[in-house]
Amino acid sequence: MNKIKLKETPAISNQPLVWTALITPLFADDEIDYASLGKLVLQQNSANNGILLLGSTGEGLALSAQEQLSLVEYVCAMPLQVPLMVAVGGYNLNEQLAWIVQCNKLPINAYLLATPIYAKPGPVGQTVWFKRLLDAAKFPCMLYNVPSRSGVDIAISALQQVQNHQNCWALKEASGDLKKLLIYREQCPNLDLYSGEDAMMPYLAGAGVKGLVSVCANVWPEATRQYVAMALAKQNDGLFPVWRKAISALFQVSSPIPVKVLMAELAMISSAKLRLPLCQEEISSLDDLQSSHQQIQQWLSCNLSTSSARHDNTDGALSTEIVRALDSSTLREVNS
Repeated sequence: MNKIKLKETPAISNQPLVWTALITPLFADDEIDYASLGKLVLQQNSANNGILLLGSTGEGLALSAQEQLSLVEYVCAMPLQVPLMVAVGGYNLNEQLAWIVQCNKLPINAYLLATPIYAKPGPVGQTVWFKRLLDAAKFPCMLYNVPSRSGVDIAISALQQVQNHQNCWALKEASGDLKKLLIYREQCPNLDLYSGEDAMMPYLAGAGVKGLVSVCANVWPEATRQYVAMALAKQNDGLFPVWRKAISALFQVSSPIPVKVLMAELAMISSAKLRLPLCQEEISSLDDLQSSHQQIQQWLSCNLSTSSARHDNTDGALSTEIVRALDSSTLREVNS
C-alpha cells in the first residue's frame, strides 16, 4: 500500500477530500462478509476516498477484538492507493492502548481517537486520555468530537494541551454546531478540521475544513467526493435540495441502519444485517431511500463536468462577524 504521510506534509495536498467511514458488511448469520468488504474497499479506492475502519458506522464496538484485528488485517493486505484510518474507541484505556500497539505493526496511516463513551470526562480526564493514546500511537491521529455518542464535547483546554503533540494531526467535528467548529478553529489553529457530518459540509466549507468524514460515501463514493469538492470550491448551486433530502433519508434512524438497508437493496452487500441493538426492522419503508438514490445518481450525471473543480486549502482569516460569534459564554460551554 502506498503509505501517505499526514503530519509531515505542510499543505496536506495529497490527502483525500473524503474519508469514508466504512460499514462492516455482515452475513445473515452475523459473520463478517469479507467478500463484500473487499468490493467496498476497492470502490472507495477507485473513488480516491480515504477509508476509516471500525468507527461507529462500521459497528466497531459491536465486534470482538479478534474480529476487529482480522478486519483491519484483511484490508491492509489489499493493494490500495488511498490511506487507511483505524478507529480507537471505547471506555477501557488499557484495552485501547493494547489495540494501538497491535495496529502500530500494520501498514495503516492514521488513527481516529474519540472521547471515551459513557464516562463523560472533564477537561483534565480528556487531556490525560488523549495524551496516553497519542503517546502510544506511531501514526498521525484525528481526534473526534461527537457529543451525541460520547455525551460530552472535547474541551477547548484539553484540545489546546494536545494540539502540538507530534501525533496530533486533525479534528473530526460532529456536533452539528457551526459555532463550536469555529471556536475549535480559533482556539486550536494547529489542527486540521474535518466535518464529521455529511449535511454540514456546504456550511463548514467556508469555515476552513479540509474535507469530510462521510457515511454517505459508502453508497455514493464518487458522488460524495464530487459533493465535497464542489462545496469546498463554493459551487453550491444545486447542492442543497438534492443532498439535504438524500442525507435526511440516510439518517432517518440511527446510522448505519439506513445506509446498510439501501446498500443491500442495491446488491452492494449480501445482507443488511446489523449487530444488536441496531436492527434493520427500524426501517418501515424503502421509498425515501430508493428515491434519494435515484436523485443522487441523476445529480452526479449532471455534475460530472465539474469533476475538476478546485478548492482553496488556505484557511484565510476569520471574518469580523464570525469572531464576534465566538463570545465568552459559548467558549465556556465547549470548555466545560
